[in-house]
Amino acid sequence: MDKNWSEMNKEMQALIAKKATFMEGIEKLLALRESLFEQVTQIVTTFPEEAFCRMPFAGAEGYHSKTLAYSIWHIFRIEDIVAHEMIAEDQQVLFSGDFQAAIHSPIITTANELAGDDIAAFSSQLNIRELYRYAQEVMRSTDRILTRLNHTDLKRRFGEDMVEKLRRTGCVSGAESAAWLIEYWCGKDVQGLIRMPFSRHWIMHIEAMQRIKNKLCRLARKGVDPIAYCGFSCNHCFLSAWCGSCRTAYNTCSYATVSPDGKCPNAACCQEKGIDGCYECSMLETCEKGFYTPANDGANAARAQAVYIRKHGKKEFLKVQERLHEKHVFAKTQEILGQDWREGLRILEES
Repeated sequence: MDKNWSEMNKEMQALIAKKATFMEGIEKLLALRESLFEQVTQIVTTFPEEAFCRMPFAGAEGYHSKTLAYSIWHIFRIEDIVAHEMIAEDQQVLFSGDFQAAIHSPIITTANELAGDDIAAFSSQLNIRELYRYAQEVMRSTDRILTRLNHTDLKRRFGEDMVEKLRRTGCVSGAESAAWLIEYWCGKDVQGLIRMPFSRHWIMHIEAMQRIKNKLCRLARKGVDPIAYCGFSCNHCFLSAWCGSCRTAYNTCSYATVSPDGKCPNAACCQEKGIDGCYECSMLETCEKGFYTPANDGANAARAQAVYIRKHGKKEFLKVQERLHEKHVFAKTQEILGQDWREGLRILEES
């Protein structure tokens, strides 16, 4: 489990248990959920649609054996049902917002009953943008419910009436792999539901989504030019474990993830100009786009590498990167090449 998320989860649970720190605990829970949801947002906004129905770990044991689309649907269907049917006792977001039709989902269940090829087939039918919008609305509505809770609400329990109510909704399949959920939820008090599914359930599935996306990125990079448009070596980048390269549809580099269209400005510029990379551009030394933005502390390291490629070629550049990584233990290239691109170029040429 991610260390930061795990620590936030532990702190939250300790805080909500005490009346004096209950609201502080709720605030910690909301911060945890926001941090987790950022991962969902990053995946939805940067990954191609084809990624959401792929199963790179098909047949494996664990949550990572599913798809990205399935994971999002599953997390937020469970939350929608539990938050609205059980705690708030009002209408689920799926129905109040007419999301089933918008998402193109053939089911209203949690999808626990699906397995293997059925998961991939289900995922391929979903409108990912609408699914993401649904997830956003479920999160926001649950957050509102959480902020209205009092410490005394934590011990509220659920009886057979709730069990029957949930069965009547048809939101949980009667299949053996799914039917147990109702008894599981109704066996908990509100505090137990906050622990699962409103926090730990998110962590488990979003970490599984990270494993899926990282594997898809590694697969995408096979046989692809390892030199990024800006001049970085994807093989030596600290993002290499989970970025599919700006030369593929699985680009999750730092500037791609913060760009509105999910495409790094350097990649977009090179493609518009029809050049292989920034190292072929006459504006390289003065460019301020993307990685070359003056506020970026890696701007001059990127420029130094691109200038080196222009002068010595890609093969020599990759050899220099290998030598640098044998000599130094570092996370980011700017830690070695510094903040002056001419000095960075000198370091590369003398390595």
